[in-house]
Amino acid sequence: MKELYYLNKYLFKYRYYLILGTLFIIVANFFGIVPAMIVRHSFDLVQKNISIYKSFEGFNLQNETYEIFAGSILIYGIIILVMALLKGVFMFFMRQTIIVMSRHIEYDLKNEIFDHYQTLPTSFYRRNNTGDLMARISEDVGRVRMYIGPAMMYGINMVTLFLMVIPFMFTINPKLTLYSLIPLPLLSMSIYFVNNIINRRSEEIQRSLSKLSTFVQEAFSGIRVLKAFVREEESALEFDKASDDYKDKSLKLTFVTALFFPLILALIGLSVIITVFVGSIEVMGGALSVGNIAEFIIYVNMLTWPVTSLGWITSIVQRAEASQKRINEFLNTKNDIVSQSNISAQLEGSISFKNVSFFYPDTGIRALRGINFEMKPGESIAIIGTTGSGKSTIANLVSRLYDVSSGEIFIDGIPIKDYNISSLRDQIGMVPQDVFLFSDTIKGNIAFGNAELTMEQIEKAAADADLLDNIGDFPKGFETRVGERGITLSGGQKQRVSIARAIAKNPKILILDDALSAVDTKTENRILNALKIIMKGRTSIIISHRVSSAQLADKVIVLDDGVIIEQGTHEDLMGAEGSYRDLYDRQLATEVVS
Repeated sequence: MKELYYLNKYLFKYRYYLILGTLFIIVANFFGIVPAMIVRHSFDLVQKNISIYKSFEGFNLQNETYEIFAGSILIYGIIILVMALLKGVFMFFMRQTIIVMSRHIEYDLKNEIFDHYQTLPTSFYRRNNTGDLMARISEDVGRVRMYIGPAMMYGINMVTLFLMVIPFMFTINPKLTLYSLIPLPLLSMSIYFVNNIINRRSEEIQRSLSKLSTFVQEAFSGIRVLKAFVREEESALEFDKASDDYKDKSLKLTFVTALFFPLILALIGLSVIITVFVGSIEVMGGALSVGNIAEFIIYVNMLTWPVTSLGWITSIVQRAEASQKRINEFLNTKNDIVSQSNISAQLEGSISFKNVSFFYPDTGIRALRGINFEMKPGESIAIIGTTGSGKSTIANLVSRLYDVSSGEIFIDGIPIKDYNISSLRDQIGMVPQDVFLFSDTIKGNIAFGNAELTMEQIEKAAADADLLDNIGDFPKGFETRVGERGITLSGGQKQRVSIARAIAKNPKILILDDALSAVDTKTENRILNALKIIMKGRTSIIISHRVSSAQLADKVIVLDDGVIIEQGTHEDLMGAEGSYRDLYDRQLATEVVS
């Protein structure tokens, strides 16, 4: 239970729900016990007065006796009905407090997890897959809610009912109480073991269903590849295997479930039989009345569900503890990228790398080694290199998605670690290599970095990214929804929306990480010409494997395997006839930015 201690702060926060819920449970149980006592009096009334009624046969007193007798039974019936209604009302209140409490805690816990996710560094997301992150905030939180909701409610109900009923039963007849309760522990243990089997097989079914769903999704998403390689038949056979696995596991679960309820009914019936048998012996011995037997049967039935729920509650608690442990693992993960001095200042834009080296923490791969360069405010620099040379790593370090392994980065002469992270990133516009668009309108995606942008500013950003003509072709213009991850747009259109999103926030530092890789040469030239104007007055880092992009920059750095092998102006590097010149000759021998 130690992992579940984490939830105590929420239980304290909503303690009034819990206290009221407990009171409502006690009152509801009281109104459940009273009818049993009335039933006892009713049976005893019938037993004692039936002989009196017969003795007045042939006399007028018989009718009067019957009326008194029937009136008493009617009153008892009305009281039982009222008690049942009152019990139902307080059971409703019970659920409206404890179950509502569990929903509030579920809401708070999900928000806490999501907020914590937002604070964690990029390295965390490289180590953990999206499916696992989603499972912890949905399935695991759902299991925890079952503990603080139904399990806690039925647990409190079981404890209060036992404390109220069993002592009362002992005061009536200890012997009958002991005998009538014999099957209940057996019932609880049986349900616990059967429920564990059901849970285990249910989880197997969920995993099988997940595999089946993933297979179908991939088959539908890659249908063109399947048809192109004529693999439809093999795909159908794989689906049959996955479907058969799901069917077999479902049938095994159905078999166990089919035994579940007969087992419960059999043990409940055994308890009733024992109560009637032992109670009858006690009645014949004069220790009990017939009404006591009826009363005990009601008490046994009242205790049956709480005892039955004990095994179910135990299973829920075990699953909740395992889920909360998984949740706590992430909640206890700390963000090592923190501000040391929490400086919030308007950036001028100078950037300095001092002997910077970087190893990716999750893989240990060295991305940069001994990087040194400086940029003045408003200056632009192009970082050129082949795939895997470390270009994107520099962009990640400037926006502080990662911290350097050694060396130091300065912005405006201040160590980057001293800046408030939100303030720093708010003044950096970044176009990532892997473009991500939200399932929103084009307008919403462009204005993502600044919700206060006017329509005029959004249109200006779209024009600078050479996107206006494409938007004009869409029937809904800027209100066109781009679909999940921008699926309705082409690769080049997505990149240009991403560029517009970056420049729309008017950043002091602009980072273009291979932002033109998905556009053709003609479009690239138009965007580069627009970028000449955009880059004026702001520090710009252009990362690309195309030499054409480098001609915009004041200075060029050539990376190879995480090391700077050349740096200088475009003209200087062209005259040096080194790696940069070789790249230029191969890529852009006949192309010049106008």
